[in-house]
Amino acid sequence: MTSIRRRVLLAAPALALPASARAQAPWPDRPIRWINPGPAGGAGDVLSRLVGDRLGARLGQTVVVENRPGAGTNIGMTAVARSAPDGYTVGLASIASHAANKWLHANMPFDPEKDFAAVGMIALVPNIVVVPPQIPPRDLQGFIAWAKGLGRPLNFGSVGIGSSQHLAAAQFGQITGIEIIHAPYNQAGQMNTDLIEGRLDVLFQSISAVSGMAQAGRMRPIAVSGPERVPAFPDLPTMREQGVDVTTTGWFGLAAPAGVPEPILARLDEALAACMEEADLRQRIVAGGSVPRMMRRAEFARFMAEQSERMGAIIRATGARAG
Repeated sequence: MTSIRRRVLLAAPALALPASARAQAPWPDRPIRWINPGPAGGAGDVLSRLVGDRLGARLGQTVVVENRPGAGTNIGMTAVARSAPDGYTVGLASIASHAANKWLHANMPFDPEKDFAAVGMIALVPNIVVVPPQIPPRDLQGFIAWAKGLGRPLNFGSVGIGSSQHLAAAQFGQITGIEIIHAPYNQAGQMNTDLIEGRLDVLFQSISAVSGMAQAGRMRPIAVSGPERVPAFPDLPTMREQGVDVTTTGWFGLAAPAGVPEPILARLDEALAACMEEADLRQRIVAGGSVPRMMRRAEFARFMAEQSERMGAIIRATGARAG
């Protein structure tokens, strides 16, 4: 038998394999899309780029962050849910997308439990209560007194219906009896400008979006809307410390479309957990105003289910709704 004939026969079994088996390549072999369903410049955008960069280094592929804001995160997370379950699209899950929205929207475009697979938690995102520098209040109780004397509702903005910013403000209004009007924004920068120029009265804003302006005196921080003080503003009391029991805080984690193969989910889980152990990344997350909080897949799935029940109770109590 000639050497050419022998090579053809040896190659025959491989050629006879099904096309799907021959085409299957190790994952990942191309860039991964990370959808941030919030606005550019917000806390979710900052975390997506910080963590996405490190995740890409761990996986050996570029992670490309795509901002898809709108409808209180529903636009971006719908894109995630409807993506091919091949591990090449992931999304930033949040208190809005996976806890609050199903209680706020009559017709959700996705099921937050059935249409996603949890990958892992990344961080808690406390909000800071900031007011325009030209108004007199210096603390939360002073602001409450000022607001009650206005003779009109308060105007506040948030990154969207169902966000921790929206729900914290709704709780504040329900507890204090102050009427507040919500204006959702797709641009964190425009929302901050409107506060500084007095078109908004208060923001329950992510620390990463306003820390520089607050420290420069362009807006005045008066409280933290979370259960604990934050490293970025260690002397700033929480709302609870100032007599208003609002402890709603944001959080972010990574989710994939339902149906992603188990080996890919396991590798994503391992890579994300390894990223979250990196001291430099954790320091950068803290510097951005968030609190690193790692949870693996199963724990994060339980956390999101618990948060959904908690947000449902808050939304029913406050009467918050979409539209």
